[in-house]
Amino acid sequence: MYLKVTEKEGKKIVAVCDTELLGQVFEEGDAILDLKTYQSFYRGKEATAEEVAEALADFGSANLVGKKAVGIALEKGLANEGDVKYIKNVPHLQLYRI
Repeated sequence: MYLKVTEKEGKKIVAVCDTELLGQVFEEGDAILDLKTYQSFYRGKEATAEEVAEALADFGSANLVGKKAVGIALEKGLANEGDVKYIKNVPHLQLYRI
């Protein structure tokens, strides 16, 4: 998985994408998941599940794409399966802490 952590206005932004999905575009109806145009948003360091879980311990917002990435958030109890959106069977999850 790729993990990218940035900070904006004092809030930590975590972006995680399953490695094999980066560079692809998924379209279903009006929904588009463009991991080609926006790959720089997700392309950080290659990370283990433990590193991703650690990054998700403290965030302002998180954007996760792919079964592995989203699975970590679900395992940590940060979201429920009903919160996950699917585009062409690719799971996508956005999380915000206010």
